[in-house]
This record gives sequence, C-alpha cells and structure tokens, in this order.
Amino acid sequence: MDGQLVHHGLNYVELTVTDLAAAKEFYAAAFGWKFTDYGPEYAGFTTPGGSAESGGLLLAAQPKPVGGPFVLLYSQDLEASAAAIEAAGGWISTPAYEFPGGRRLHFVDPAGNELGVWGTH
Repeated sequence: MDGQLVHHGLNYVELTVTDLAAAKEFYAAAFGWKFTDYGPEYAGFTTPGGSAESGGLLLAAQPKPVGGPFVLLYSQDLEASAAAIEAAGGWISTPAYEFPGGRRLHFVDPAGNELGVWGTH
C-alpha cells in the first residue's frame, strides 16, 4: 500500500532539527533515508523501500520540547540499527529491552530528538 493515502492512517512525521545538513547526514547514514530539499529550511524524506515521502526535517533554533508524540521505527536487526545510530553520531538513550511482541531501544539524534526502534528478534 506504499504511496496510498489511508483514511485516519499515519501519513507524515516531521522532526524539528537545529542543523539541517547534519540531520540529513545522520538519518541517511543511520537508516538510509533519501531527501528532497524544499528550500534552505526544510527537507522531506523517503524511507528505504518507500516511494512516497513519509516525513520531513524542519530547521529551527531548537528542537520541539520533550513530551510530544514518540516516533518508532522498525528494524529487522536491532543490534545493527543501534550500531548504525552510534556510528552516524546519535546515542542510545535507552538500551534494547524486551516487551510483549519484541524488543526496542530509544535513541537521540544530533539535534536532540528522541525516537525509538523496535524489532521482533
């Protein structure tokens, strides 16, 4: 269903970043995201295997405050994802832990946004 709009489905995720070039470099290196620039303060992203834009990076003086929605990414190899996050300049804020249905970890990107990654293995 990639590229189709689903009524009441999650459609787009926007992250506020303080350095657009650094954020693009981080997410490309850690997760293989591709970017489309829409001027000097915004870049849309497409995730691996996707054909539709699923989110964007918005340049701002500071990231949004902690406490908003929590974005989770899926991984087929959680340990490899953790290594890629750290190699790209992010840090693991909550190491991988078990939960019903799989395992997950939390990480912080170079702009200070906290996201999660989960997998079934």
